[in-house]
Amino acid sequence: MNKPTIVVKVGGSLMDWPELGPRLKDWLSSLSPAQILLIPGGGPTVDVIRDLDRWHRLGEESAHWLALRALTLNAHFLAGILPSFNPMVVADFQDCKSVWSNLALPVLDPFSFVRIDEGLSNHLPHLWTATSDSLAARVAWRIGAQKLILLKSCSVPQKSDWQSEAGLVDPLFSKIIGKAATAGGPLEVRAFNFRDWPYQ
Repeated sequence: MNKPTIVVKVGGSLMDWPELGPRLKDWLSSLSPAQILLIPGGGPTVDVIRDLDRWHRLGEESAHWLALRALTLNAHFLAGILPSFNPMVVADFQDCKSVWSNLALPVLDPFSFVRIDEGLSNHLPHLWTATSDSLAARVAWRIGAQKLILLKSCSVPQKSDWQSEAGLVDPLFSKIIGKAATAGGPLEVRAFNFRDWPYQ
């Protein structure tokens, strides 16, 4: 029996939370026996790039690639706080298979993924409006995941269309989710305030 594939995006807003490591360990364990692919959000690390762009007018093209490099740092951070999962930062989906076969946890390097993804149609635009939520949706689509879970620091209203009202996700997110459902069957999308887990 094939294990389901779940893409989990850890919001950057959670990275200043001292409890993130132990809470994430417990929650990820509850997803077993799924194949999990972890993706980092931006948070304070990417905010540095936003500031540099504002101060020095880097332009969205340059800022796009610098922000992705910042996400690489966050990927290594996530791997560092989950040592019991034998995490490995990976560049592509082929690496994921190898890590899963060793019963370990792959953490995607967004910079490496996007460089590979650039050669394909419908790749992410080089704009600040395309956030790590859309990156996670693109990854879930590309890998053929059955579920995408967004861990956030805010209350998440129950909705089915995943439009961008209230700033929950960026404007591109719902379009990618729609394409994923059309291309590979239903993709279950869930988001919740991880700071409230398991009390929600």
